[in-house]
Amino acid sequence: MQLNWLGFGLVLGAQLAVFPVFAADLETIRDRGHLVVAVREGWRPLSFRDANGELVGFEIDIARELAAAIFADPEAIEFTVVPNRDRLPAVLEDRADVAIAGLTLSSARQRLVSFSPPYYLDGAGVLVRDPQFHSLTTLQRRRLGVLQGASTIAVVRYLLPQAVLTPLASYQEAFDRLSTGQIDGFAGDVTVLTGWQQDHSGYYLVPTVLSAEPLAIALPKGTQYTELRRLIGHTVTQWHQSGWLEDRATFWGLP
Repeated sequence: MQLNWLGFGLVLGAQLAVFPVFAADLETIRDRGHLVVAVREGWRPLSFRDANGELVGFEIDIARELAAAIFADPEAIEFTVVPNRDRLPAVLEDRADVAIAGLTLSSARQRLVSFSPPYYLDGAGVLVRDPQFHSLTTLQRRRLGVLQGASTIAVVRYLLPQAVLTPLASYQEAFDRLSTGQIDGFAGDVTVLTGWQQDHSGYYLVPTVLSAEPLAIALPKGTQYTELRRLIGHTVTQWHQSGWLEDRATFWGLP
């Protein structure tokens, strides 16, 4: 997916200091000798454990490359695995220097933490089991699952006004309903749906993205973290310019 990264850079400029944060500044990180990164597990292809139990994935590659930018050593890193609800608290409560954990850049989150330039443009897509549903138009009047309270609901209602929406409590319920034919498709994050495709045969991602949501690295607010923010921002920009990020996204099967 293509994105005007410089445009998003303008969004990052205005950030309000709302809560005090205590994560390490760049000098402290360098003195410590390693970077502490909050990540998720079980979110293929972003971050998951391989057959040997090692953390791998697109975001794990990003974390290691960031450690290489700071220490010239991709192994100078400590991963802290957190659930979704603890991704920002891990940074705010000094449990991690940064979070690289499927965090979408939003104005609400910018009141709590700072963000790097986006490293990937996620969004909502639709996963189906029947290849006859090859476009959005073929899903009119079909049963589509959506997560309860998700912003995806409004998008689906706008683009597919005749679809029959089924509110679901979790991604697991969505997968169960789709796999048993109780729904014809499920609208959710493209990164999650891509992982389902990779883990299970017989699923197809409709080649139209319904929305765009930039993923970015979360790090602390405060003037003491200016050097850290500058280094991370410059590094992510270089990754885009060199094509490294796009190459890694392709390697992990992301659209």
